Amino acid sequence: MASSKAAQKLFAIAKTWPVDPFRPNIQLKNFLQSLSTHPRLTEQIVIPVQALRDNTIQTKYPLSKKTLEPASMPKHYTRVVQGYENSAKGTGRSWWQIFFGVWR
Repeated sequence: MASSKAAQKLFAIAKTWPVDPFRPNIQLKNFLQSLSTHPRLTEQIVIPVQALRDNTIQTKYPLSKKTLEPASMPKHYTRVVQGYENSAKGTGRSWWQIFFGVWR
């Protein structure tokens, strides 16, 4: 009975998992849904997956400003996130912006 509860929880988590736009063939959502049908599924598997979805570790151990904005390149991680988001939208920098190192 406990495994069916775990399977239901894992399937519910899998349904709410976001889609990865960069790997349309390999989705963690599909893996979690197939894992929910495994006969030996336990609550020990569901708890870490739920922690990943809810960003529990990120809220429990937040990164300092010094880590997120190192003195050598303070905008590095901001630009990485910006580039990821723009790439997911399908937009990018023009050739001259890349050539001259211009960021929007």
